Amino acid sequence: MTIVTVQRYEDGIRSIAVSGHSGYAEAGSDIVCAAASVLITTCANALETVANVQPVVYENEKRAEIRITLPEGLDPERLYDSQIILKSILQGYRDIAQEYPKFLKINDGRTSSC
Repeated sequence: MTIVTVQRYEDGIRSIAVSGHSGYAEAGSDIVCAAASVLITTCANALETVANVQPVVYENEKRAEIRITLPEGLDPERLYDSQIILKSILQGYRDIAQEYPKFLKINDGRTSSC
């Protein structure tokens, strides 16, 4: 199963981590893993190119984990833009989890939508 973990601070998302293989299909044919990978990659790229923020990216191939964390001290405009991106990515994961609940789970600590 793929696990998406969201870490928050007062008013927003601090990081999104994706780990594990979904087990939906064989490697190379797994649409759930492919979708999860595209979203986390898009998150990192959009933070850099749209929000002009250099996220902290952690990758562990052995554990099949990628974590994107916002740096400290962002100005209000970059923080706002970053939150829009992170909330949009999280919505994508929610959509996948709704469609494939046996293969992707979100650990958010919140029940309300972004």
